[in-house]
Amino acid sequence: MIDTVGEVREAVERGYTLPAEWYSSPAVYALERERIFARTWQYAGRSELVAEPGQYMASYAGHIPVVVARDQEGVLNAFVNVCRHRGTEVASGCGRRETLQCPYHAWTYGLDGSLRAAPRSEREPGFDKAEWGLFPVRADTWGPFVFVNPDVGAEPLADSLGELPGLVAESGLDLGELRFRGHADWQINVNWKIGIENYLECYHCPVAHPSFSKLYDVDPDAYILRSYPTFSSQFGPVRESALSGNGRGVPYVPRGEVKQAQYHLLWPNTTINIEAGRANLSIDSWIPAGPQHTAGRSDYFFAEDVPEETVHEMVAFGQQVAAEDKALVEAVQRGLNSNTVLHGRLLLNSEHLIQHFQRLVVGTLAETES
Repeated sequence: MIDTVGEVREAVERGYTLPAEWYSSPAVYALERERIFARTWQYAGRSELVAEPGQYMASYAGHIPVVVARDQEGVLNAFVNVCRHRGTEVASGCGRRETLQCPYHAWTYGLDGSLRAAPRSEREPGFDKAEWGLFPVRADTWGPFVFVNPDVGAEPLADSLGELPGLVAESGLDLGELRFRGHADWQINVNWKIGIENYLECYHCPVAHPSFSKLYDVDPDAYILRSYPTFSSQFGPVRESALSGNGRGVPYVPRGEVKQAQYHLLWPNTTINIEAGRANLSIDSWIPAGPQHTAGRSDYFFAEDVPEETVHEMVAFGQQVAAEDKALVEAVQRGLNSNTVLHGRLLLNSEHLIQHFQRLVVGTLAETES
């Protein structure tokens, strides 16, 4: 790395962005995999998929395959979804099973992670199945969401969530009343940090998101940005003009239980979106798939009585904003790859959540320096 982590930390404190090379460097990406994604709580999927004994689901924590399963005693377990034999992913999708069997050589694991069978292992002197179970991962739930953390010594999920559940409750949502209504997978050709940083500011909204800006007041005196130790939040008030006129000129009529928008980033890569209107929430995972590639997944939840037409309108609104952002962030990646602007300059009145995020990135990677 051209810049040491210490130099980058000082630059970030002065309002400069991370170095351009940090958005394409394989070395930085490798450090992030080790120091960030192997040690943090990340959204894995819907808790309904592992609500009953015998249910399981495969997912990812960053680059790490994980499988979450509820065993026959009702205990929620999670493991690295990699066979201890030759490294194949063991489980795929979701469903109900008594055991998890590797599709390569049929090594079979219990839902508690223990190795139950390994064909022909009885011919191997000294082979002890007790030593070859799946590696454990931490798992916990918040409402309809399952989170995992590859670091078994990590703090509880509640510590990472902090004040976030209270803020979500203040929106008017009851997470217990939400029901899954849809899923989307997506990919963008950018470093994961570029996507997150774009999410963390609405400075670009008046220019890039006309429908969003008709719905919400994006003036810096109205659109609220707040940072917390492990997450960042944005609060968007609804324009009076959007509440009148029966939806003319806006993507949907934002009347309902939720009176203002909330957008949260839970460090490092889970985003939670609550739009004004009928009870709704979408949750996204930004999965780094290379120094300049991000794979994502989004789950959509609404109250059970929200009509399908409203669900369609609100999901379409979010996906339109995401499509506009995709074009923006991929242009950022191309610009940074030119190596002509080595550091950008943040406007901290409108972009201080980016600075907060970059402090977390630098602070985590600093652990690698002596």
